[in-house]
Amino acid sequence: MPTTLEMLDQRRAEARLGGGAKRIEAQHAKGRLTARERLDILLDECSFEELDMFVEHNCAEFGMAEQHFAGDGVVTGSGTINGRLVFVFSQDFTVFGGSLSERHAQKICKIMDMALKVGAPVIGLNDSGGARIQEGVASLGGYAEVFQRNVLASGVVPQLSLVMGPCAGGAVYSPAMTDFIFMVRDSSYMFVTGPDVVKTVTNEVVTQEELGGASAHTAKSGVADNAFDNDVEALLAARDFIDFLPSDNRTGVPERPTDDPWDRAEPSLDTLIPDSANKPYDMHELIAKTVDEGDFFEVQPAFAGNIITGFGRIEGRTVGIVANQPMVLAGVLDISSSRKAARFVRFCDAFEIPIVTFVDVPGFLPGTSQEHNGIIKHGAKLLFAYAEATVPKITVITRKAYGGAYDVMASKHLRGDLNYAWPTAEIAVMGAKGAVEIIFRQEAKDPEKLAARTAEYEARFANPFVAASMGFIDEIIMPHSTRRRIALGLRKLRHKALENPWKKHDNIPL
Repeated sequence: MPTTLEMLDQRRAEARLGGGAKRIEAQHAKGRLTARERLDILLDECSFEELDMFVEHNCAEFGMAEQHFAGDGVVTGSGTINGRLVFVFSQDFTVFGGSLSERHAQKICKIMDMALKVGAPVIGLNDSGGARIQEGVASLGGYAEVFQRNVLASGVVPQLSLVMGPCAGGAVYSPAMTDFIFMVRDSSYMFVTGPDVVKTVTNEVVTQEELGGASAHTAKSGVADNAFDNDVEALLAARDFIDFLPSDNRTGVPERPTDDPWDRAEPSLDTLIPDSANKPYDMHELIAKTVDEGDFFEVQPAFAGNIITGFGRIEGRTVGIVANQPMVLAGVLDISSSRKAARFVRFCDAFEIPIVTFVDVPGFLPGTSQEHNGIIKHGAKLLFAYAEATVPKITVITRKAYGGAYDVMASKHLRGDLNYAWPTAEIAVMGAKGAVEIIFRQEAKDPEKLAARTAEYEARFANPFVAASMGFIDEIIMPHSTRRRIALGLRKLRHKALENPWKKHDNIPL
């Protein structure tokens, strides 16, 4: 007879095998790791503490009474990433295809409830065939319980979803309500209805990858934030990413030591702006030369490339960065870029992450497609996000800041704390040529007069001095001193106190 301790070891070993060796081999054959292998990479060595290892489903229908696996298709618990506490769940595709049962959902809800109590991020590794059909409405109820906790946790603790296999039907809405989604190329996919249903209903023939793969969601829909080539890359990126985020909405941003001098000058920035206003330059260069050690984690790099969002550090402390990108569509704001930046700004504000904004924006993208698809409301999302944000906000205008887009991009009028401009900044209602053609319509047919008026307008408005004279720009700074100015500004604003009027919640223009 085995002793009690030997029996426990045996039961644990069986639980760790999930659906068994054959199903583990099948998972590996698809180029995917198992649920436990993923946690081994994600978490610090030997830090994982599992909960509910022996939970089993409670379904007796359709022969399920004879099929029981310890853990019921999901591994849950807590661990650390670089010494910081996180709560995790990892769906096990080797057990009933990772399908969600009532008990499976209860396990996820338990660790989410604990994360909310103690103030720690939640990371979900999604690899599931969806609801467990044999359980019917009990499974759907389990999904709803998870959704409710996603909503309650929103803005309280960071939530990160790694979609590492199938995620279909109702299962997609839990990742959709988390803060960030990472996917794996050619291995993971998300869709509400699969290719077979699409073909039946609309007659479209489409593959899983085309319909809801990583490329579709990171470049076209904007549903996912980043895509990686395999499970290992995605998990290691998640470790780096979590390092930037606070544990919850009360603890403030994490700090890590840095040898990068806070007052480091970058002389090359003095020549970053081209001589011609129509020539692009890469805003990534400015970001890399401003943040600590050039370490910048970009969010949604493949979607709406005309605006850049992501996290860096200044003096070892996390900052959120939003920047127009002149290399793509001249940096204009459109529907996609407005949505992308608005959500990012609201995340930063929810978790007390200071926001640094680099501005080079010629305006909003014109056209019937933009207007008919709601650029007014979508553009208002970004305006609303910046206006409601109470975190420290530092803005640097590098070149163009035209029209309403000037207002939207964290201007002084939206409670920007420190608004700087480079000497190359042009702050005006619109570009000189367009403005002159409207103001001096009668002289538009005379090229000489038009050129003279354009030069006059440029001299008057194509510079930062008019805005500075009105107090809308706090200081005109040399480009090479940008990092130093931002570092000093963030020091001053570290204990900023600003509150919005009491309300149950706002009504952002969705």
